[in-house]
Amino acid sequence: MHRALLRAVVAVIALVLLAACDGTPKVSAPDESNVKLDTPAYRVVKQQAGIEDCPAAQTTDGGLPDVSLPCLGGGRRVDLSTLKGPLVLNFWYAACEPCRREMPALAAFYEKYGDRVPVLGVDSSDTMPGAALDLAKASGVTYPLVADVGQDLQGTDLTIRGYPTFYLLTADGDLKGPVAGGLGTVDQVVAMVEDQLGIQL
Repeated sequence: MHRALLRAVVAVIALVLLAACDGTPKVSAPDESNVKLDTPAYRVVKQQAGIEDCPAAQTTDGGLPDVSLPCLGGGRRVDLSTLKGPLVLNFWYAACEPCRREMPALAAFYEKYGDRVPVLGVDSSDTMPGAALDLAKASGVTYPLVADVGQDLQGTDLTIRGYPTFYLLTADGDLKGPVAGGLGTVDQVVAMVEDQLGIQL
C-alpha cells in the first residue's frame, strides 16, 4: 500500500514539473569545440568532489543511440551505444532549478544503490561547465557525468523536451522513458526506478 501511494505521488510530481524547465534549447546549441570541458581546474573540482570516471565501453547489443559524448571535467569519451543496463540516465543543466533540487536525492540514491543500478548524468547544452561541476560537487554527486554541449542527442531516442528528465535502460537493453524528473527524495527515486525497470531494490 505504501509503495503504491509513493508511486502515485511520484506520478503527480512528474506531471506538475513536466513543464518546469522548458525542453527547447535555451540558446542555439553551442559547438562542442568552443566549450572547454577538460581543464586542469575542472579536473581538480572533479577529483575533490569524488566524481567517478566515465564508464568504459562494454560489449552489448545496444539500446542507446550511437552517440559519443565527452566526460565532464576530463576523462574518456563515452559511446552510449556500448553501455548496458540496468542504467539510469539523468538529463539536467546547471541553471535548471528542479534539476538543482533533485541532484542531492539522486546522489544519495547512487551512494546506496549504484552498485546495482548505475547512474550517468548528462549535462545538456551548458556553455559554462565549471558551473555544472560546482553544482555537482555541492550536491554530493559522485556518479559519472558526460556533457551534451551541442545537443547531439536531440532527434535520437534520447530526445529531451523538459528538464530534469530520466531515461532508463533495462538489463535486456530496452529503453524506458522519457520520465519527468524533479524528484525530491531517495524514496521517490527508488519508486521511479523500480517502476520503470521492473525490479525491487
